Amino acid sequence: MRKVDDERWNDRVILNVGGIRHETYKATLKKIPATRLSRLTEASVNYDPILNEYFYDRHPGVFAQVLNYYRTGKLHYPTDVCGPLFEEELDFWGLDSNQVEPCCWSTYSIHRDTQATLAILDKLDIEGEKLSDEEISRLFGYEEEYNRGTLTKWQRLRPRIWALFDEPYSSRSAKCIACISIFFICLSVLCFCLKSHSSNLPQIRTDDSPSNYSVKFTQRYENEIGRPHRTFYYIEHACNAWFTFEITLRCLVTPSLKRFAVSPVNAIDLAATFSFYTEFLTESSLYLEVLSIARVLRLFKLTRHSPGLRILIHTFKASAKELALLVFFLALGIVLFASLVFYAERLQENPNNDFDSIPQGLWWALVTMTTVGYGDMTPKTFPGMFIGGLCALTGVLAIALPVPVIVSNFSMFYSHTQARSKLPKQRRRVLPAEFPRRGRSSMHQNRSDSQGHLFLNASPYRSLTPLMTRQPMTRLHSVLQLQPNIVINLAEIEHRARTTSPSQESEGTSVSDCRDSDLPRDDKTEQQRVAEIVHPEEETNHRKERQRSQNILHCIL
Repeated sequence: MRKVDDERWNDRVILNVGGIRHETYKATLKKIPATRLSRLTEASVNYDPILNEYFYDRHPGVFAQVLNYYRTGKLHYPTDVCGPLFEEELDFWGLDSNQVEPCCWSTYSIHRDTQATLAILDKLDIEGEKLSDEEISRLFGYEEEYNRGTLTKWQRLRPRIWALFDEPYSSRSAKCIACISIFFICLSVLCFCLKSHSSNLPQIRTDDSPSNYSVKFTQRYENEIGRPHRTFYYIEHACNAWFTFEITLRCLVTPSLKRFAVSPVNAIDLAATFSFYTEFLTESSLYLEVLSIARVLRLFKLTRHSPGLRILIHTFKASAKELALLVFFLALGIVLFASLVFYAERLQENPNNDFDSIPQGLWWALVTMTTVGYGDMTPKTFPGMFIGGLCALTGVLAIALPVPVIVSNFSMFYSHTQARSKLPKQRRRVLPAEFPRRGRSSMHQNRSDSQGHLFLNASPYRSLTPLMTRQPMTRLHSVLQLQPNIVINLAEIEHRARTTSPSQESEGTSVSDCRDSDLPRDDKTEQQRVAEIVHPEEETNHRKERQRSQNILHCIL
Protein backbone atom coordinates (compact mmCIF):
# COMPACT_ATOMS: atom_id res chain seq x y z
CA MET A 1 0.00 0.00 0.00
CA ARG A 2 2.84 2.38 0.83
CA LYS A 3 4.50 1.57 -2.48
CA VAL A 4 1.34 2.53 -4.36
CA ASP A 5 1.15 5.84 -2.47
CA ASP A 6 4.80 6.56 -3.27
CA GLU A 7 4.18 5.91 -6.95
CA ARG A 8 1.20 8.29 -6.97
CA TRP A 9 3.31 10.88 -5.13
CA ASN A 10 6.11 10.57 -7.69
CA ASP A 11 3.54 10.85 -10.49
CA ARG A 12 2.41 14.25 -9.26
CA VAL A 13 3.80 17.34 -10.97
CA ILE A 14 3.70 20.99 -9.91
CA LEU A 15 3.32 23.68 -12.57
CA ASN A 16 3.95 27.30 -11.62
CA VAL A 17 2.44 29.49 -14.34
CA GLY A 18 2.63 33.23 -13.80
CA GLY A 19 3.02 32.80 -10.04
CA ILE A 20 0.02 30.50 -9.63
CA ARG A 21 0.82 26.89 -8.76
CA HIS A 22 -1.13 24.05 -10.31
CA GLU A 23 -0.83 20.40 -9.31
CA THR A 24 -1.77 17.46 -11.48
CA TYR A 25 -0.53 14.02 -12.52
CA LYS A 26 1.91 13.25 -15.31
CA ALA A 27 -0.59 10.77 -16.69
CA THR A 28 -3.07 13.63 -17.12
CA LEU A 29 -0.57 15.65 -19.13
CA LYS A 30 0.17 12.68 -21.39
CA LYS A 31 -3.46 12.47 -22.53
CA ILE A 32 -2.68 14.93 -25.33
CA PRO A 33 0.59 13.82 -26.95
CA ALA A 34 3.02 15.97 -28.92
CA THR A 35 2.45 19.01 -26.69
CA ARG A 36 4.77 20.95 -24.43
CA LEU A 37 3.32 19.58 -21.19
CA SER A 38 3.37 15.98 -22.40
CA ARG A 39 7.19 16.07 -22.67
CA LEU A 40 8.08 17.39 -19.21
CA THR A 41 11.43 16.19 -17.87
CA GLU A 42 13.65 17.31 -15.04
CA ALA A 43 16.28 18.23 -17.62
CA SER A 44 14.05 21.05 -18.86
CA VAL A 45 15.21 24.63 -18.36
CA ASN A 46 11.88 25.37 -16.72
CA TYR A 47 12.38 22.82 -13.95
CA ASP A 48 13.35 24.13 -10.52
CA PRO A 49 14.77 21.25 -8.43
CA ILE A 50 14.74 23.41 -5.31
CA LEU A 51 10.98 23.91 -5.32
CA ASN A 52 10.38 20.73 -7.32
CA GLU A 53 8.22 22.57 -9.86
CA TYR A 54 8.14 23.74 -13.47
CA PHE A 55 7.96 27.50 -13.88
CA TYR A 56 6.48 29.23 -16.96
CA ASP A 57 6.08 32.99 -17.18
CA ARG A 58 2.81 32.79 -19.12
CA HIS A 59 -0.78 33.94 -18.66
CA PRO A 60 -2.20 32.07 -15.65
CA GLY A 61 -5.86 32.59 -16.61
CA VAL A 62 -5.45 30.95 -20.00
CA PHE A 63 -3.42 28.12 -18.51
CA ALA A 64 -6.31 27.26 -16.20
CA GLN A 65 -8.39 26.47 -19.30
CA VAL A 66 -5.44 24.66 -20.88
CA LEU A 67 -5.00 22.41 -17.86
CA ASN A 68 -8.75 21.81 -17.75
CA TYR A 69 -8.49 20.72 -21.40
CA TYR A 70 -6.00 18.01 -20.37
CA ARG A 71 -8.32 16.88 -17.60
CA THR A 72 -11.69 16.90 -19.38
CA GLY A 73 -10.81 16.93 -23.08
CA LYS A 74 -12.89 20.11 -23.63
CA LEU A 75 -11.29 23.46 -24.45
CA HIS A 76 -13.29 26.51 -23.39
CA TYR A 77 -12.56 30.16 -24.15
CA PRO A 78 -12.20 32.60 -21.21
CA THR A 79 -14.23 35.74 -21.86
CA ASP A 80 -11.79 37.99 -19.98
CA VAL A 81 -8.96 37.34 -22.46
CA CYS A 82 -8.44 38.84 -25.91
CA GLY A 83 -8.61 36.40 -28.81
CA PRO A 84 -5.07 36.92 -30.19
CA LEU A 85 -3.62 36.42 -26.70
CA PHE A 86 -5.57 33.18 -26.35
CA GLU A 87 -4.24 31.97 -29.70
CA GLU A 88 -0.68 32.90 -28.74
CA GLU A 89 -0.94 30.99 -25.47
CA LEU A 90 -2.38 27.91 -27.18
CA ASP A 91 0.42 28.05 -29.72
CA PHE A 92 2.99 28.16 -26.90
CA TRP A 93 1.51 25.09 -25.21
CA GLY A 94 1.30 23.29 -28.56
CA LEU A 95 -2.50 23.14 -28.79
CA ASP A 96 -4.78 23.74 -31.76
CA SER A 97 -7.12 26.73 -31.45
CA ASN A 98 -9.68 24.99 -33.65
CA GLN A 99 -10.43 22.61 -30.77
CA VAL A 100 -12.47 25.28 -28.97
CA GLU A 101 -15.90 24.00 -27.97
CA PRO A 102 -18.93 25.05 -30.09
CA CYS A 103 -20.48 26.87 -27.13
CA CYS A 104 -17.50 29.27 -27.04
CA TRP A 105 -16.72 29.42 -30.75
CA SER A 106 -18.95 32.40 -31.58
CA THR A 107 -17.41 34.48 -28.79
CA TYR A 108 -13.89 33.32 -29.64
CA SER A 109 -14.17 34.09 -33.38
CA ILE A 110 -15.25 37.71 -32.85
CA HIS A 111 -11.63 38.87 -32.78
CA ARG A 112 -11.06 37.50 -36.28
CA ASP A 113 -13.83 39.71 -37.67
CA THR A 114 -12.38 42.62 -35.75
CA GLN A 115 -8.91 42.00 -37.16
CA ALA A 116 -10.33 41.83 -40.69
CA THR A 117 -12.13 45.14 -40.11
CA LEU A 118 -8.97 46.79 -38.77
CA ALA A 119 -7.01 45.51 -41.78
CA ILE A 120 -9.53 47.18 -44.10
CA LEU A 121 -9.32 50.43 -42.15
CA ASP A 122 -5.52 50.31 -42.38
CA LYS A 123 -5.77 50.12 -46.16
CA LEU A 124 -8.26 53.00 -46.25
CA ASP A 125 -6.03 55.18 -44.06
CA ILE A 126 -9.07 57.15 -42.93
CA GLU A 127 -7.27 58.81 -40.03
CA GLY A 128 -4.99 60.61 -42.47
CA GLU A 129 -1.92 60.12 -40.30
CA LYS A 130 1.06 62.04 -41.62
CA LEU A 131 3.77 59.83 -43.06
CA SER A 132 7.33 60.16 -41.87
CA ASP A 133 10.16 61.10 -44.20
CA GLU A 134 11.43 57.53 -44.18
CA GLU A 135 8.02 56.13 -45.13
CA ILE A 136 7.63 58.68 -47.92
CA SER A 137 11.08 57.85 -49.31
CA ARG A 138 10.17 54.16 -49.25
CA LEU A 139 6.88 54.93 -51.04
CA PHE A 140 8.64 56.81 -53.84
CA GLY A 141 11.54 54.37 -54.10
CA TYR A 142 14.12 56.81 -52.70
CA GLU A 143 15.03 54.72 -49.66
CA GLU A 144 18.68 54.20 -50.58
CA GLU A 145 19.19 57.87 -51.50
CA TYR A 146 17.44 58.92 -48.29
CA ASN A 147 19.69 56.73 -46.14
CA ARG A 148 22.80 58.08 -47.87
CA GLY A 149 21.51 61.67 -47.76
CA THR A 150 21.93 62.19 -51.52
CA LEU A 151 18.38 63.24 -52.44
CA THR A 152 18.12 65.69 -55.35
CA LYS A 153 15.94 68.80 -55.30
CA TRP A 154 13.26 67.11 -57.38
CA GLN A 155 13.27 64.06 -55.13
CA ARG A 156 12.69 66.33 -52.15
CA LEU A 157 10.08 68.51 -53.85
CA ARG A 158 8.07 65.71 -55.46
CA PRO A 159 6.80 64.12 -52.19
CA ARG A 160 5.83 67.54 -50.85
CA ILE A 161 3.71 68.36 -53.89
CA TRP A 162 2.17 64.90 -53.78
CA ALA A 163 1.23 65.35 -50.12
CA LEU A 164 -0.42 68.70 -50.89
CA PHE A 165 -2.86 67.19 -53.40
CA ASP A 166 -3.24 63.55 -52.27
CA GLU A 167 -2.93 63.84 -48.48
CA PRO A 168 -5.47 66.51 -47.47
CA TYR A 169 -4.74 66.10 -43.73
CA SER A 170 -0.95 66.23 -43.96
CA SER A 171 -0.62 70.01 -43.44
CA ARG A 172 -2.55 73.27 -43.38
CA SER A 173 -1.59 74.00 -46.97
CA ALA A 174 -2.97 70.62 -48.00
CA LYS A 175 -6.23 71.41 -46.21
CA CYS A 176 -6.49 74.74 -48.05
CA ILE A 177 -5.94 73.03 -51.41
CA ALA A 178 -8.54 70.42 -50.46
CA CYS A 179 -11.06 73.18 -49.71
CA ILE A 180 -10.34 74.81 -53.08
CA SER A 181 -10.83 71.49 -54.85
CA ILE A 182 -14.14 70.86 -53.06
CA PHE A 183 -15.32 74.37 -53.97
CA PHE A 184 -14.61 73.87 -57.68
CA ILE A 185 -16.23 70.41 -57.66
CA CYS A 186 -19.46 71.72 -56.15
CA LEU A 187 -19.45 74.79 -58.40
CA SER A 188 -18.93 72.68 -61.52
CA VAL A 189 -21.76 70.28 -60.67
CA LEU A 190 -24.09 73.16 -59.76
CA CYS A 191 -23.30 74.95 -63.00
CA PHE A 192 -23.88 71.76 -65.00
CA CYS A 193 -27.33 71.35 -63.47
CA LEU A 194 -28.48 74.99 -63.63
CA LYS A 195 -27.52 75.65 -67.22
CA SER A 196 -30.02 73.04 -68.40
CA HIS A 197 -32.97 74.99 -66.95
CA SER A 198 -35.17 76.74 -69.50
CA SER A 199 -35.07 80.06 -67.64
CA ASN A 200 -31.35 80.31 -68.32
CA LEU A 201 -31.80 79.95 -72.08
CA PRO A 202 -32.23 83.13 -74.24
CA GLN A 203 -35.72 83.72 -75.57
CA ILE A 204 -36.56 85.41 -78.88
CA ARG A 205 -39.57 87.71 -78.92
CA THR A 206 -41.09 88.49 -82.31
CA ASP A 207 -44.24 90.18 -83.54
CA ASP A 208 -46.77 88.51 -85.76
CA SER A 209 -46.26 91.01 -88.59
CA PRO A 210 -44.11 89.69 -91.42
CA SER A 211 -42.20 92.97 -91.60
CA ASN A 212 -40.27 92.13 -88.46
CA TYR A 213 -38.65 89.07 -89.97
CA SER A 214 -35.37 89.58 -91.76
CA VAL A 215 -32.36 87.57 -92.77
CA LYS A 216 -30.13 89.60 -90.46
CA PHE A 217 -32.31 88.74 -87.47
CA THR A 218 -32.12 85.05 -88.31
CA GLN A 219 -28.36 85.10 -88.66
CA ARG A 220 -28.04 86.95 -85.38
CA TYR A 221 -29.91 84.43 -83.25
CA GLU A 222 -29.46 81.11 -85.00
CA ASN A 223 -26.37 80.38 -82.94
CA GLU A 224 -27.93 81.63 -79.70
CA ILE A 225 -31.02 79.43 -79.64
CA GLY A 226 -30.61 76.46 -77.22
CA ARG A 227 -27.38 77.74 -75.66
CA PRO A 228 -27.05 78.65 -71.95
CA HIS A 229 -26.07 82.03 -70.62
CA ARG A 230 -22.45 83.07 -71.15
CA THR A 231 -21.90 83.25 -67.39
CA PHE A 232 -21.94 79.47 -67.24
CA TYR A 233 -19.41 79.45 -70.05
CA TYR A 234 -16.87 81.41 -67.99
CA ILE A 235 -17.57 79.42 -64.83
CA GLU A 236 -17.00 76.11 -66.62
CA HIS A 237 -13.74 77.33 -68.10
CA ALA A 238 -12.48 78.45 -64.69
CA CYS A 239 -13.45 75.15 -63.05
CA ASN A 240 -11.93 72.99 -65.77
CA ALA A 241 -8.74 75.08 -65.74
CA TRP A 242 -8.33 74.12 -62.08
CA PHE A 243 -9.17 70.47 -62.76
CA THR A 244 -6.67 70.35 -65.62
CA PHE A 245 -3.93 71.89 -63.48
CA GLU A 246 -4.72 69.53 -60.60
CA ILE A 247 -4.82 66.27 -62.55
CA THR A 248 -1.69 67.16 -64.55
CA LEU A 249 0.31 67.97 -61.45
CA ARG A 250 -0.93 64.87 -59.62
CA CYS A 251 0.03 62.73 -62.60
CA LEU A 252 3.57 64.14 -62.59
CA VAL A 253 4.25 63.63 -58.89
CA THR A 254 2.39 60.36 -58.28
CA PRO A 255 4.52 57.55 -56.77
CA SER A 256 3.01 54.95 -59.12
CA LEU A 257 1.61 55.96 -62.50
CA LYS A 258 -0.10 52.58 -62.88
CA ARG A 259 -2.01 52.90 -59.63
CA PHE A 260 -2.92 56.46 -60.56
CA ALA A 261 -4.38 55.38 -63.90
CA VAL A 262 -6.43 52.46 -62.57
CA SER A 263 -7.98 54.49 -59.75
CA PRO A 264 -11.75 54.88 -60.40
CA VAL A 265 -11.81 58.46 -59.08
CA ASN A 266 -8.94 59.50 -61.33
CA ALA A 267 -10.59 57.78 -64.30
CA ILE A 268 -13.79 59.77 -63.67
CA ASP A 269 -11.81 63.00 -63.44
CA LEU A 270 -10.00 62.26 -66.70
CA ALA A 271 -13.26 61.41 -68.49
CA ALA A 272 -14.97 64.59 -67.26
CA THR A 273 -12.06 66.81 -68.28
CA PHE A 274 -11.81 65.08 -71.66
CA SER A 275 -15.55 65.60 -72.29
CA PHE A 276 -15.22 69.34 -71.62
CA TYR A 277 -12.38 69.84 -74.10
CA THR A 278 -14.06 67.60 -76.67
CA GLU A 279 -17.28 69.60 -76.44
CA PHE A 280 -15.34 72.86 -76.61
CA LEU A 281 -13.20 71.96 -79.62
CA THR A 282 -15.72 70.00 -81.72
CA GLU A 283 -19.31 70.42 -82.78
CA SER A 284 -21.93 69.45 -80.23
CA SER A 285 -23.67 66.11 -80.61
CA LEU A 286 -25.86 63.80 -78.58
CA TYR A 287 -22.98 61.46 -77.75
CA LEU A 288 -20.84 64.28 -76.38
CA GLU A 289 -23.74 65.45 -74.23
CA VAL A 290 -24.07 61.95 -72.79
CA LEU A 291 -20.32 61.92 -72.09
CA SER A 292 -20.65 65.18 -70.20
CA ILE A 293 -22.59 63.31 -67.50
CA ALA A 294 -19.16 62.30 -66.19
CA ARG A 295 -18.89 65.82 -64.78
CA VAL A 296 -21.56 64.96 -62.23
CA LEU A 297 -19.53 61.90 -61.22
CA ARG A 298 -16.83 64.26 -59.99
CA LEU A 299 -18.76 64.19 -56.73
CA PHE A 300 -17.02 60.88 -56.03
CA LYS A 301 -13.81 62.85 -55.64
CA LEU A 302 -15.22 64.01 -52.33
CA THR A 303 -14.54 60.53 -50.96
CA ARG A 304 -10.86 61.51 -50.65
CA HIS A 305 -11.90 64.27 -48.25
CA SER A 306 -14.79 62.61 -46.41
CA PRO A 307 -14.12 59.55 -44.20
CA GLY A 308 -17.86 58.89 -43.94
CA LEU A 309 -18.25 58.47 -47.69
CA ARG A 310 -15.29 56.11 -47.84
CA ILE A 311 -16.77 54.04 -45.02
CA LEU A 312 -20.12 53.93 -46.85
CA ILE A 313 -18.52 52.70 -50.08
CA HIS A 314 -16.56 49.98 -48.31
CA THR A 315 -19.68 49.03 -46.37
CA PHE A 316 -21.32 48.14 -49.67
CA LYS A 317 -18.20 46.22 -50.67
CA ALA A 318 -18.21 44.29 -47.41
CA SER A 319 -21.95 43.61 -47.82
CA ALA A 320 -21.62 42.33 -51.39
CA LYS A 321 -23.01 38.90 -50.48
CA GLU A 322 -26.07 40.37 -48.78
CA LEU A 323 -26.67 42.74 -51.70
CA ALA A 324 -26.36 39.87 -54.18
CA LEU A 325 -28.86 37.88 -52.11
CA LEU A 326 -31.24 40.87 -52.13
CA VAL A 327 -31.01 41.22 -55.92
CA PHE A 328 -31.60 37.49 -56.35
CA PHE A 329 -34.76 37.50 -54.24
CA LEU A 330 -36.06 40.61 -56.01
CA ALA A 331 -35.40 39.14 -59.46
CA LEU A 332 -37.09 35.89 -58.47
CA GLY A 333 -40.14 37.71 -57.11
CA ILE A 334 -40.39 40.06 -60.09
CA VAL A 335 -40.44 37.23 -62.64
CA LEU A 336 -42.83 35.15 -60.54
CA PHE A 337 -45.42 37.85 -59.83
CA ALA A 338 -45.23 39.32 -63.34
CA SER A 339 -46.23 35.94 -64.73
CA LEU A 340 -48.94 35.42 -62.12
CA VAL A 341 -50.56 38.84 -62.58
CA PHE A 342 -50.54 38.45 -66.37
CA TYR A 343 -52.58 35.25 -66.23
CA ALA A 344 -54.68 36.39 -63.23
CA GLU A 345 -55.97 39.40 -65.16
CA ARG A 346 -57.07 37.11 -67.99
CA LEU A 347 -59.17 34.83 -65.78
CA GLN A 348 -62.07 37.31 -65.78
CA GLU A 349 -63.45 39.60 -68.43
CA ASN A 350 -61.45 42.82 -68.20
CA PRO A 351 -61.71 45.32 -71.06
CA ASN A 352 -59.27 47.73 -69.32
CA ASN A 353 -56.48 45.20 -68.88
CA ASP A 354 -53.11 46.97 -68.48
CA PHE A 355 -51.08 43.78 -68.63
CA ASP A 356 -50.80 42.98 -72.31
CA SER A 357 -47.60 40.97 -71.86
CA ILE A 358 -45.31 39.57 -69.19
CA PRO A 359 -42.56 42.19 -69.84
CA GLN A 360 -45.06 44.90 -68.90
CA GLY A 361 -45.82 42.89 -65.78
CA LEU A 362 -42.10 42.94 -64.92
CA TRP A 363 -42.21 46.71 -64.61
CA TRP A 364 -45.33 46.54 -62.43
CA ALA A 365 -43.79 43.85 -60.19
CA LEU A 366 -40.58 45.87 -59.73
CA VAL A 367 -42.48 49.01 -58.76
CA THR A 368 -44.74 47.06 -56.40
CA MET A 369 -42.02 45.03 -54.65
CA THR A 370 -39.95 48.14 -54.00
CA THR A 371 -43.10 49.78 -52.52
CA VAL A 372 -42.89 52.70 -54.97
CA GLY A 373 -46.29 52.23 -56.64
CA TYR A 374 -46.46 54.68 -59.56
CA GLY A 375 -50.05 53.68 -60.32
CA ASP A 376 -49.56 53.64 -64.08
CA MET A 377 -50.48 49.93 -64.15
CA THR A 378 -52.98 48.41 -61.72
CA PRO A 379 -54.82 45.08 -61.60
CA LYS A 380 -58.59 45.37 -62.09
CA THR A 381 -59.81 41.86 -61.24
CA PHE A 382 -60.03 40.18 -57.85
CA PRO A 383 -57.35 37.53 -58.62
CA GLY A 384 -55.05 40.26 -59.89
CA MET A 385 -55.56 42.32 -56.73
CA PHE A 386 -54.78 39.26 -54.61
CA ILE A 387 -51.54 38.70 -56.53
CA GLY A 388 -50.71 42.40 -56.15
CA GLY A 389 -51.09 42.19 -52.36
CA LEU A 390 -48.82 39.15 -52.17
CA CYS A 391 -46.29 40.93 -54.37
CA ALA A 392 -46.18 43.97 -52.05
CA LEU A 393 -45.79 41.83 -48.90
CA THR A 394 -43.05 39.74 -50.48
CA GLY A 395 -41.19 42.87 -51.52
CA VAL A 396 -41.26 44.28 -48.00
CA LEU A 397 -39.88 41.06 -46.53
CA ALA A 398 -37.25 40.60 -49.25
CA ILE A 399 -35.87 44.11 -48.78
CA ALA A 400 -36.18 44.32 -45.00
CA LEU A 401 -34.20 41.15 -44.20
CA PRO A 402 -30.74 42.02 -45.69
CA VAL A 403 -30.87 45.71 -44.75
CA PRO A 404 -30.01 45.21 -41.02
CA VAL A 405 -26.86 43.34 -42.03
CA ILE A 406 -25.73 46.28 -44.15
CA VAL A 407 -26.55 48.72 -41.35
CA SER A 408 -24.60 46.54 -38.91
CA ASN A 409 -21.54 46.55 -41.17
CA PHE A 410 -21.67 50.32 -41.50
CA SER A 411 -22.03 50.72 -37.72
CA MET A 412 -19.08 48.38 -37.19
CA PHE A 413 -16.82 50.28 -39.61
CA TYR A 414 -17.86 53.63 -38.19
CA SER A 415 -17.39 52.63 -34.53
CA HIS A 416 -13.92 51.22 -35.23
CA THR A 417 -13.02 54.40 -37.11
CA GLN A 418 -14.10 56.57 -34.20
CA ALA A 419 -12.18 54.40 -31.75
CA ARG A 420 -9.01 54.48 -33.86
CA SER A 421 -9.22 58.27 -34.19
CA LYS A 422 -8.86 58.57 -30.40
CA LEU A 423 -5.69 56.48 -30.31
CA PRO A 424 -2.33 58.29 -30.19
CA LYS A 425 -0.76 58.87 -33.56
CA GLN A 426 2.45 57.07 -32.68
CA ARG A 427 1.70 53.81 -30.90
CA ARG A 428 4.36 52.40 -28.60
CA ARG A 429 5.12 48.79 -29.32
CA VAL A 430 6.13 46.51 -26.45
CA LEU A 431 9.17 44.49 -27.39
CA PRO A 432 9.04 40.81 -26.43
CA ALA A 433 11.12 40.23 -23.31
CA GLU A 434 13.70 37.48 -23.21
CA PHE A 435 12.93 34.33 -21.30
CA PRO A 436 14.18 35.15 -17.78
CA ARG A 437 15.29 31.60 -17.00
CA ARG A 438 16.99 31.01 -20.33
CA GLY A 439 20.39 31.46 -18.72
CA ARG A 440 20.07 28.09 -17.04
CA SER A 441 19.94 26.26 -20.33
CA SER A 442 23.73 26.26 -20.61
CA MET A 443 24.00 24.80 -17.13
CA HIS A 444 21.41 22.06 -17.50
CA GLN A 445 23.38 20.16 -20.08
CA ASN A 446 22.41 16.62 -20.93
CA ARG A 447 25.44 14.47 -20.13
CA SER A 448 25.71 10.77 -19.64
CA ASP A 449 27.94 8.48 -17.67
CA SER A 450 29.64 5.30 -18.78
CA GLN A 451 26.36 3.40 -18.53
CA GLY A 452 24.44 5.90 -20.65
CA HIS A 453 22.53 7.44 -17.73
CA LEU A 454 21.76 11.15 -18.03
CA PHE A 455 22.78 13.43 -15.19
CA LEU A 456 22.64 17.15 -14.56
CA ASN A 457 25.41 19.64 -14.11
CA ALA A 458 25.52 20.87 -10.54
CA SER A 459 27.10 24.22 -11.39
CA PRO A 460 23.94 26.31 -11.99
CA TYR A 461 23.17 26.52 -8.32
CA ARG A 462 26.43 28.37 -7.68
CA SER A 463 25.33 31.46 -9.64
CA LEU A 464 23.77 33.10 -6.58
CA THR A 465 25.25 36.38 -5.37
CA PRO A 466 26.38 37.00 -1.77
CA LEU A 467 23.53 39.50 -1.44
CA MET A 468 21.16 36.58 -1.80
CA THR A 469 23.04 34.64 0.87
CA ARG A 470 22.39 37.54 3.24
CA GLN A 471 18.68 36.73 2.96
CA PRO A 472 18.53 32.94 3.04
CA MET A 473 15.93 32.54 5.73
CA THR A 474 13.00 33.99 3.79
CA ARG A 475 13.53 31.66 0.85
CA LEU A 476 14.24 28.76 3.16
CA HIS A 477 11.02 29.18 5.10
CA SER A 478 9.03 29.31 1.87
CA VAL A 479 10.70 26.09 0.74
CA LEU A 480 9.98 24.40 4.07
CA GLN A 481 6.31 25.38 3.80
CA LEU A 482 6.10 23.67 0.42
CA GLN A 483 8.19 20.63 1.44
CA PRO A 484 8.07 20.21 5.24
CA ASN A 485 9.72 16.77 5.16
CA ILE A 486 13.14 18.26 4.27
CA VAL A 487 15.73 18.32 7.07
CA ILE A 488 18.25 21.18 6.90
CA ASN A 489 20.90 22.36 9.33
CA LEU A 490 19.72 25.91 10.04
CA ALA A 491 22.75 26.72 12.19
CA GLU A 492 25.09 26.01 9.30
CA ILE A 493 23.07 28.29 7.00
CA GLU A 494 23.12 31.18 9.49
CA HIS A 495 26.87 30.71 10.03
CA ARG A 496 27.63 30.90 6.29
CA ALA A 497 25.37 33.95 5.89
CA ARG A 498 27.22 35.78 8.67
CA THR A 499 30.67 34.87 7.39
CA THR A 500 30.02 36.44 3.97
CA SER A 501 32.24 39.53 3.78
CA PRO A 502 30.78 42.92 2.75
CA SER A 503 33.62 43.36 0.27
CA GLN A 504 32.39 40.37 -1.66
CA GLU A 505 28.93 41.94 -1.82
CA SER A 506 30.23 45.26 -3.16
CA GLU A 507 32.42 43.55 -5.72
CA GLY A 508 29.54 41.35 -6.84
CA THR A 509 31.40 38.13 -6.10
CA SER A 510 29.16 35.14 -6.61
CA VAL A 511 29.14 31.84 -4.85
CA SER A 512 30.18 30.22 -8.09
CA ASP A 513 33.64 31.74 -7.51
CA CYS A 514 34.08 29.60 -4.40
CA ARG A 515 35.99 26.41 -4.61
CA ASP A 516 34.24 23.14 -4.97
CA SER A 517 35.89 22.03 -1.74
CA ASP A 518 33.83 24.63 0.16
CA LEU A 519 30.65 22.73 -0.68
CA PRO A 520 29.69 19.75 1.47
CA ARG A 521 30.25 16.46 -0.27
CA ASP A 522 29.53 12.88 0.57
CA ASP A 523 31.68 9.80 -0.04
CA LYS A 524 30.35 9.18 -3.55
CA THR A 525 31.61 10.93 -6.64
CA GLU A 526 29.61 13.80 -8.09
CA GLN A 527 28.79 11.82 -11.22
CA GLN A 528 27.32 8.90 -9.26
CA ARG A 529 25.47 11.19 -6.87
CA VAL A 530 23.80 13.25 -9.62
CA ALA A 531 23.00 10.12 -11.61
CA GLU A 532 21.08 8.84 -8.63
CA ILE A 533 19.05 12.06 -8.61
CA VAL A 534 17.98 11.54 -12.21
CA HIS A 535 17.13 7.88 -11.47
CA PRO A 536 15.24 7.91 -8.15
CA GLU A 537 14.13 4.33 -8.61
CA GLU A 538 17.69 3.20 -7.84
CA GLU A 539 17.87 4.85 -4.41
CA THR A 540 15.96 4.71 -1.18
CA ASN A 541 13.52 7.34 0.03
CA HIS A 542 15.88 8.36 2.81
CA ARG A 543 18.74 8.93 0.38
CA LYS A 544 16.53 11.02 -1.90
CA GLU A 545 15.35 13.32 0.90
CA ARG A 546 18.92 13.79 2.11
CA GLN A 547 20.18 14.64 -1.37
CA ARG A 548 17.34 17.12 -1.92
CA SER A 549 18.21 18.87 1.34
CA GLN A 550 21.84 19.20 0.27
CA ASN A 551 20.83 20.68 -3.09
CA ILE A 552 18.65 23.27 -1.39
CA LEU A 553 21.49 24.15 0.98
CA HIS A 554 23.95 24.57 -1.91
CA CYS A 555 21.52 26.78 -3.86
CA ILE A 556 20.81 29.10 -0.95
CA LEU A 557 24.47 29.47 -0.06
